[in-house]
Amino acid sequence: MESARKWILLALLWSTPLAAAPAPWYLWQSKLDGQLVCLQTSPGPGWTLAKGPFKDNDCRHRSG
Repeated sequence: MESARKWILLALLWSTPLAAAPAPWYLWQSKLDGQLVCLQTSPGPGWTLAKGPFKDNDCRHRSG
């Protein structure tokens, strides 16, 4: 019985990364000079979310 639990746990741990999707990309705009950057997370407090989410790191192809 204990052996079966180990195999089930191993199977669950092994399959988890397969279900993960890549993080979306967003277009961020600087509050200081209006510069635009494409990142997955906010570059900091001086930036605001302009558009998104996108599938690619060029922020050209909309996600969803």
